[in-house]
Amino acid sequence: MPIHRSHPWPQNESEALLIQEKLRSQTISTLDMPSVNPSVKYVAGVDVSYSADDTIAKAAVVVLSFPDLQLCDQAIACGPTTFPYIPGFLSFREVPPVLDALAKLTICPDLLLCDGHGLAHPRRFGLACHLGVLTNIPTIGVAKSRYIGQHDPLGEKRGSWQPLIDQGEIVGAVVRSRTGVQPIYVSIGHRLDLATAIDYVLQCTPKYRLPETTRQADQLASM
Repeated sequence: MPIHRSHPWPQNESEALLIQEKLRSQTISTLDMPSVNPSVKYVAGVDVSYSADDTIAKAAVVVLSFPDLQLCDQAIACGPTTFPYIPGFLSFREVPPVLDALAKLTICPDLLLCDGHGLAHPRRFGLACHLGVLTNIPTIGVAKSRYIGQHDPLGEKRGSWQPLIDQGEIVGAVVRSRTGVQPIYVSIGHRLDLATAIDYVLQCTPKYRLPETTRQADQLASM
């Protein structure tokens, strides 16, 4: 699939902050995609692993059919780690190799699920937002742990969810993807609303705690 990089890559935190401030206004947090499920034919998951010395990043992307979640396409891209780990700036480490992996796909996904946050970010521009804005693909952040925000007690049943609130703003949701199991944290990345994001995440999570997109991308990145 074609990839268009719309900004130079930063060399330090100050440059990265300027890019976040500039691009976050381009995030679309309302439904800007067909909402009928059959219109989404392919969902993708992305994940990044690193060499033991942290010098090499390996991005993996898998494309699954929707809603039956069968593997249809996959790609890997490796390259030097170009940005240090700094909380709140994860996308500047992970997006470059992910874009390289996406460029190798023969199937363009209709929806991306990221192993990370979207609007649930101090500057409302996490990994899922960044990747969504650069690719213009509807994108959802699905994280294993909470980064910011507070929420009311969550029911134990699968499908239960509560808004995740930061500074009086709903930035995502804590979602029970499997009954009696630790929740996941869902936030908008780009071009869809929160309720739609939660619905797609649950449809992509038929059996385990994490979406099949995330699980299979993680397995590919770990090979």
